[in-house]
Amino acid sequence: MHWIDLTIFIVYMLAMLGIGFLFLHLNKSADDYYVGGRKMSSIHIGLSVVATDVGGGFSIGLGGLGFVMGLSGSWMLFTGLIGAWMASALLIPKVFQIARQKNMYTFPQILEHFFDYRVAIVAALISGIGYIGFSSSQMLAGAKLASATFDGLDLQQALIIMGTIAVIYTVLGGLKAVIYTDTVQWIILMSGLVFIGIPLGYQAVGGIETIREVLKPEFLQLTNITWQRIVKWLFTILPIWFVGMTLYQRIYASRDEKTARRAWLIAGVFEYPVMAFMGVMLGLFARVALETGLFVEWGYSPDVAADEEMGLPILLRNILPVGLMGLMMSAYFSAILSTADSCLMAASGNLQTDMLDKLVKRKRSKKEILRTSQVLTLAIGTIALILALKMTNVLDLMLYSYAFMVSGLFVPVLVALYGRNKSTPAAIVAMIGGGTTTVLLSELPVQLPYGLDANVFGISASAILYFGLASIFKNQRIIQKDNPA
Repeated sequence: MHWIDLTIFIVYMLAMLGIGFLFLHLNKSADDYYVGGRKMSSIHIGLSVVATDVGGGFSIGLGGLGFVMGLSGSWMLFTGLIGAWMASALLIPKVFQIARQKNMYTFPQILEHFFDYRVAIVAALISGIGYIGFSSSQMLAGAKLASATFDGLDLQQALIIMGTIAVIYTVLGGLKAVIYTDTVQWIILMSGLVFIGIPLGYQAVGGIETIREVLKPEFLQLTNITWQRIVKWLFTILPIWFVGMTLYQRIYASRDEKTARRAWLIAGVFEYPVMAFMGVMLGLFARVALETGLFVEWGYSPDVAADEEMGLPILLRNILPVGLMGLMMSAYFSAILSTADSCLMAASGNLQTDMLDKLVKRKRSKKEILRTSQVLTLAIGTIALILALKMTNVLDLMLYSYAFMVSGLFVPVLVALYGRNKSTPAAIVAMIGGGTTTVLLSELPVQLPYGLDANVFGISASAILYFGLASIFKNQRIIQKDNPA
């Protein structure tokens, strides 16, 4: 990387860390640290939501999808549009007023409101583990991008550097810093894609004539996808809008209910079609570049299998002139940081509010709670970095983390919001049973029926366990009521 590009990139990173230091002094309480003082606008919230949801994992992951399947990979974020708009209409009206009255910080507190504290603790554990994995995927995305950009920097070294920056920045600033910087980061990413990445990528590969000549026709169609993959994305991504701790934090941070609902509508449009097609188009350009030999000097040729998620970073390195490379790298690292920081905040909030606060009985000052929150964020970030060192695929790690949370939490949330027969034991068993089913089926060397994803069976198992046990406990209560001792 040229020294001009490196200077631009370093200045950007220092600016992000500077914002973290600024809010280190501005944050006065857990309210500031975890929910941004509860006064954020719809634009800040909406851009923060989409920056978090379509961050480094989806940016690099979408490029990988475009590389292997073309424009049809955009359907993954169509589920994000559906999820955002469903949450705006169905979830936010149910939870906002409760959260404001109860002064809530986390997603499990909603479950505690409808069930009891035991459900909240289990939910916090599941959510915390899931977001640690998701944080790891963002660090890995940043490392892949950095190792393909900087000469002499291998993946492990890049991972340590990126992970350290993301963790320190988040530990210092809290959610208010996260939301404000998400707005800036998303604008940088969108500008980089619209004005730099896509135009130069299109020109570098030879335009539409070369694309049509090199790629199979299905790469330019929206039907190059199996129904099993669509089901996988629906069952994995859509429910996260109802169980995602990062999203609940932003609901709580909104100025009022109307602001929150509007923010979710904004986020949905940015997810699809805006980000969906930009991401897969760049991945598609990378595939054309590989097939036409543009990557040979980097050690990749058409007849050698390549990591599809490395195609996009190598394309950008190959086509961007001095100055624009630094801007584009800053854009992608913006996306990565915007998701990594939010996921670390989510995991930290789960452990602090839903577990530690219930174990520590003595009264703690606002400053003590704030400092404990920062220590927890640092510890969680370190664990996420270690996990990232063991993984290789961004999208797999990200979707695996999503699936673990969704399969355990989705059914109890739906029952909490819309069900009548609420049973704490059934909710706990459903959460543990659903998540465990998904993990076991994902790890076992077995072919699942119809080629469906393990998460489909995890959610199904969670529903069967909940409604089966809830029915049993309900019948027992009726019997005890009719036959008092």
